[in-house]
Amino acid sequence: MPKKTYRQVINEAIASEMRRDSRVVAIGTDIAGGKGSPGEEDAWGGVLGVTKGLYGEFGPERVLDTPITESAFIGASVGAAATGLRPVAELMFVDFMGVCFDQIFNQAAKFRYMFGGKAVTPIVIRTMYGGGFRAASQHSQCLYPLFTHIPGLKVVIPSSPYEAKGLLIEAIRDNDPVIFFEHKVLYDIEEDVPDEAYTIPFGEANITREGRDVTVVAFGRMVSFANTAADELKREGISVTVIDPRTTSPLDTETILESVSATGRLVVVDEAHPRCSMAADIARLVAEEGFKDLRAPIRTVTPPHTPVPFSPTLEDIYIPSVARIKDVVRSIAAKVSA
Repeated sequence: MPKKTYRQVINEAIASEMRRDSRVVAIGTDIAGGKGSPGEEDAWGGVLGVTKGLYGEFGPERVLDTPITESAFIGASVGAAATGLRPVAELMFVDFMGVCFDQIFNQAAKFRYMFGGKAVTPIVIRTMYGGGFRAASQHSQCLYPLFTHIPGLKVVIPSSPYEAKGLLIEAIRDNDPVIFFEHKVLYDIEEDVPDEAYTIPFGEANITREGRDVTVVAFGRMVSFANTAADELKREGISVTVIDPRTTSPLDTETILESVSATGRLVVVDEAHPRCSMAADIARLVAEEGFKDLRAPIRTVTPPHTPVPFSPTLEDIYIPSVARIKDVVRSIAAKVSA
């Protein structure tokens, strides 16, 4: 099985679905930029080159470049989805969603409900998120909790190349609007990924480590941090289960509650701001539905409630780390054994 990067498999998933279904189109700022300029045989493929090569294969009728007008091209994509196409829209950074919230929250998310289930809106909005890229506060936020809050949207946060390919193909084939979050720091990580197309169902969490002492739920890039922490804690005699929910809407609550029932302890690792976050949501779920199983307080590992710093030193402190995860897990494991 060949090793492929996160960037490569995103491109591969889009291309395979465009070959399979002529209704799939790609649209976004600079995804066809650079074509025809000196020395360029193909388009740049977006700000980080994720869609490079699509323009050369599918041409300008299916790879549509746009100005930096998110309200316009997201609105056009929603309209295209409502009238028969299956657009994959690229919004460079999730931080820019503010100018097209109406098109997403009040239009795309509501059509199925407003029209009694007779309307479908098969749009995927791909967007980058997350800190660690030295991109400062306006290009580094983790805003997936905002979209999780809106009924009618599906929210996907792949944690690795294998997950990204299967979840993106599933998203493109889905008949509801999907917000697909890609952590920019993950684009160059490699993993064994099959050449053939495959799907990963939404709402089915992945247990990446199995243990008996503590349950850790982590999202996106934080899954690899949690896995590393679990591996290192195992050498200290602390056995940790790590759960990657994959999607926040729908959310696999059953897997989380079953694991907490077995371990009696929960830590949630979330790169989003702590107020009204997925960490808060998972903590509420377990406090309400799994309280009887808890043997220690629920703990969270999140950034502080501040903008993402531009200073590299401060940004590294801001983002949850393997060391912080280990410290928090130790603190509740010690409470139980005491």
